[in-house]
Amino acid sequence: MTALLSPKTRRLLTMMAAAATAAYLGSATVGAEEVRQVLPGGQAPLESAQFSRVKEPVQPAAVAGEKAPDESEIQRFCSNIADAARDRRYALQAEELKQLQAGIDERMKALEAKRAEYEEWLKRREVFLARAEDGVVKIYAGMKPDAAAERLAMVNAELAAAILMKLDSRKAGVILNEMDQKAAATLTGIMASAARRVDPS
Repeated sequence: MTALLSPKTRRLLTMMAAAATAAYLGSATVGAEEVRQVLPGGQAPLESAQFSRVKEPVQPAAVAGEKAPDESEIQRFCSNIADAARDRRYALQAEELKQLQAGIDERMKALEAKRAEYEEWLKRREVFLARAEDGVVKIYAGMKPDAAAERLAMVNAELAAAILMKLDSRKAGVILNEMDQKAAATLTGIMASAARRVDPS
C-alpha cells in the first residue's frame, strides 16, 4: 500500500507518526514526574509532604512551661484584693452620703428663706391693718357713700383698703359701688390678699 503513495505523502505520514510518538512519550514522562518551574530569585516550591502535615495547636500553658492556676491560687488572689475592694466601696458610699447631705443642706436653706419671707409678710399685714385707726374709720363710716368714695380714691390704696376692711361690710360695699371701676378693682384685690391666712405669693 505504501508503494502506491507518492514520496511526498510518505514523508508527511512519517513526520506525523513521529510527532504522535513524541507527544505520547512526553505526556507519560510529565505524568511520572511533575515539572516545576522556578523563577530566578524566587522561593523553591514546597514539597507535597509539607502540605499534608497539620500542626496541632500549641497550648499557652505548654509554651510558657506553666500549669493552669488552681483553686487555691484564685482564693489567695481574691483574699489579697478583698481589703482594697472594701475600702473602695466605703469611699464610694461616703461620697454618696456627702452628696445627699449637701442636697439636704440646700433644701434646709430654701425652707429657712421661705419661713423668713412668710414672717415678713405677716409683719407687713399687721402694719397695714394698724394704719386704719379707729378714729379714721369712724369718720368714713359717718360720711355719705359717694363722698367717702371720692375721698378714698385720693388716698393711698393700702390705707383705703384698710379703712374699708374695718368698716361694716354693707357700708364698704356701697362705697366701692360709688368708686371708679379701676380703683374699686385695685382696692378689692388688696383687701382679698390681706384677708388670706396664707402667703398670697
